[in-house]
Amino acid sequence: GFVNSAQPTPSPFWRQGGHLLPSRHFFILCCGAAMSFAQLALAPRLLENLQALGYQQPTPIQQAAIPPMLAGQDLMASAQTGTGKTAAFVLPILHRLLTDPLPNPSPVRALVLVPTRELALQVHQSVEKYAGDGTMAALVYGGVSIAAQVAALQAGPAIVIATPGRLLDHLRQGAVSLAQLEVLVFDEADRMLDMGFMDEINALLAQLPAQRQTLLFSATFNDAIYSLGKQLLQDPVRIEVAPPNTTAAEIEQRVYVIDSERKREFICHLIQQKQWQPVLIFSRTRQGCDQLAQQLQKAGIGALALHGDLSQAGREKVLQEFRDGSLQALVATDVAARGLDIPELNYVINLELPFVAEDYVHRIGRTGRAGKKGLAITLFSPEDALLLEEVEAVLDQRLPQQWFPGFEPDLTKSQPDTRRHGKAAQKQRAKQRALGNKGGRNKR
Repeated sequence: GFVNSAQPTPSPFWRQGGHLLPSRHFFILCCGAAMSFAQLALAPRLLENLQALGYQQPTPIQQAAIPPMLAGQDLMASAQTGTGKTAAFVLPILHRLLTDPLPNPSPVRALVLVPTRELALQVHQSVEKYAGDGTMAALVYGGVSIAAQVAALQAGPAIVIATPGRLLDHLRQGAVSLAQLEVLVFDEADRMLDMGFMDEINALLAQLPAQRQTLLFSATFNDAIYSLGKQLLQDPVRIEVAPPNTTAAEIEQRVYVIDSERKREFICHLIQQKQWQPVLIFSRTRQGCDQLAQQLQKAGIGALALHGDLSQAGREKVLQEFRDGSLQALVATDVAARGLDIPELNYVINLELPFVAEDYVHRIGRTGRAGKKGLAITLFSPEDALLLEEVEAVLDQRLPQQWFPGFEPDLTKSQPDTRRHGKAAQKQRAKQRALGNKGGRNKR
């Protein structure tokens, strides 16, 4: 069920805590009574496909988002990762295509904009999984042959899943028209803004019909997202499954204090001793990914690195090996923090804390998905004390530090300089975070 916390207002937005909020504002507190997909009035063919896939009950975000989407309303939704968000917008789009079919080939009727190639692939897989045969969807992203994408677009797909930069290239070259678009989805809109896509978004909007249904999904809501929502949405319904920047209750979080030079050795020991598989490990840098992957390989652990220096074909190959169980461990930069969906991923390790506190939530959110248990381990060194404070502030909870037998920190070492708490240090950290935001991210 959900609770309407809004106050009646003639305006599509109202203010709370300085933010502009949609007038219809639903917080999803719990699932309430069990609901079936049949109760959501989806097309019979979709229900058959979901039943064949073993899907029995919609998740809270699906229960809350699908009805207003089927009714044609604009939507502004926040949901933590692993809540079934992709199906929440894919199923209503497929319902529209099935119940109101157009001749084939058709114009592009639905566009899903995503920040990364990995997320584009994930959404495309979901469309294929839920639709079965017959629904044409084209993938558009950088790093691969543009000619193959032109051919796919000219075949008349009803759905296009795209990163903004490459889609804009196709539009400028006349390879596709969005003049008859009916549904526009922004998936992980906060990530798109973080990556600096606003210019591309504005250029795309100029080529879209004003009359359309627009759906904005974001892991977090902030001033930039509210501003984008005000620009894009008409009388939207806002849905929030959990408070911003919360982690799934099923994720156990541990912080081990360890000397920096022993971190890679410790990860090798953990994976070998516990026989963990698969394990996703995050590093802030591409060099850190490569070094750790090499050390894991020397220890006899099947591991590869995933970062922006790999070609698109190389990245897809690494991801496929990780998904099919060929790899025991994947070492990734934050380029994979969102859009990477491994259903049976139980373990996430942070080699170090990210410079952007919110990225911690997205990193560990790769585990504990769809109600399953997950373990997230962070390796902490005293020099990152302020980064840990920022993560705790985002989570609004303390993360107790502990030692692991045999890998206790060397207490005879000098402690970090207390001047790191000063204003000059804060400015330096802000600069580092800005650089961290840009590192390893490719708009196309």
